[in-house]
Amino acid sequence: MPHWKWKTFPELTLDELYRLLALRQEVFVVEQRSIYQDADGYDRGSHHLLGTEEGPDGAQLVAYLRVLPPGLKYPEASLGRVVTAPSARRFGYGKVLVEKGLAFLEEHHPRTPIRIGAQNYLRRFYEGFGFRAVGDVYDEDGIPHVDMYR
Repeated sequence: MPHWKWKTFPELTLDELYRLLALRQEVFVVEQRSIYQDADGYDRGSHHLLGTEEGPDGAQLVAYLRVLPPGLKYPEASLGRVVTAPSARRFGYGKVLVEKGLAFLEEHHPRTPIRIGAQNYLRRFYEGFGFRAVGDVYDEDGIPHVDMYR
């Protein structure tokens, strides 16, 4: 099971920042073949959840998400960049990430609505956490997305 830690942007070490950017690019840019600007200006105002496991070369980032407070990207709070390393996908870390992200929001922004821009193929996954799709499916960087609220 990973070691989970929350950090603000200034608390991230250079190594942690490098690893989280590398993981996001590995999955969202390379694996999903989506050319987009990952450094979107929201990382500085977000809280970051890093899930690490010890490996032969030290701590390996196996899961990550960021929590955006209300007013940063949307009027609502948001979860984003939810990602699990390809080598760690069979362990249910994606579910743990979302559970921890929602618990963080409930603690720091109780009863605040949450909005996400989910990849459409993950709609049922997010519905399992109480999100509901609103509006039509739209293209974001070559991948079908849908806005979801909780």
